[in-house]
Amino acid sequence: MRIIVGSRPAYNHGPVSPYLNISAYLFVSISDCERLRESIRSRADALGLRGTVLLAEEGLNLFLAGEAHAVRGFVGWLRTDPRFAALEPKESWSDAVPFQRLKVKVKREIIRMNHPAIRPQQGRAPAVDAVTLARWLDEGQDDEGRPVVMLDTRNAFEVDHGSFDGAIDWRLEKFSDFPAAVQTHRDELAGKTVVSFCTGGIRCEKAAIYLREAGLDHVYQLDGGILKYFELTGARHYRGGCFVFDEREVLTPDLAPLRT
Repeated sequence: MRIIVGSRPAYNHGPVSPYLNISAYLFVSISDCERLRESIRSRADALGLRGTVLLAEEGLNLFLAGEAHAVRGFVGWLRTDPRFAALEPKESWSDAVPFQRLKVKVKREIIRMNHPAIRPQQGRAPAVDAVTLARWLDEGQDDEGRPVVMLDTRNAFEVDHGSFDGAIDWRLEKFSDFPAAVQTHRDELAGKTVVSFCTGGIRCEKAAIYLREAGLDHVYQLDGGILKYFELTGARHYRGGCFVFDEREVLTPDLAPLRT
């Protein structure tokens, strides 16, 4: 069972632009990736959606955009499969669909770490929700009085667009570099509460499991990543924007594309 510290306020569904963008992932065992790929491709295409869906034996990761009724209809259809009933998309809005086409792919991992012992679908690290994390950062400690360390698990070029104040940045070139970086810096994290974070939660979920297996006792993932933190807190203790892998490139704390 997944443990989340704190509570989850309700989503804000009010549109500010005509197109709905969602990102979502779920670590769950999938044994029929090829069949599922065709079903997802057919349904998403029929609804006029564009974006990317990744499937692997460890789960599903998706970034899709289109008209709101079509996007939410697709999510509702996907949730009729019991494996995906717990899917919780993060929503944002844009003036145009930020993808050129629809891609549905089967991969070895939905986020590449090259560490096969890390299997989140078999048990996940505890998570801390955005509101609780903001309070911890306000107070400078967690609920047990330990100092809180924010660990950015994203690639260096993403971090350069924005991050939490004082976050640890190991200047990763790719996520598969993360395990080696942990081994180099593990002792620096001992005795602290470590909160791993990333764009939407998928990387920091794997990262938190690896950190715990590396012998660190007080590790949490930021539930929903930076995008959910923006949605629920107004980006307290965060500087800059959040890089996203679509044509919007960078989102501001109000989840709108950065205007340059």
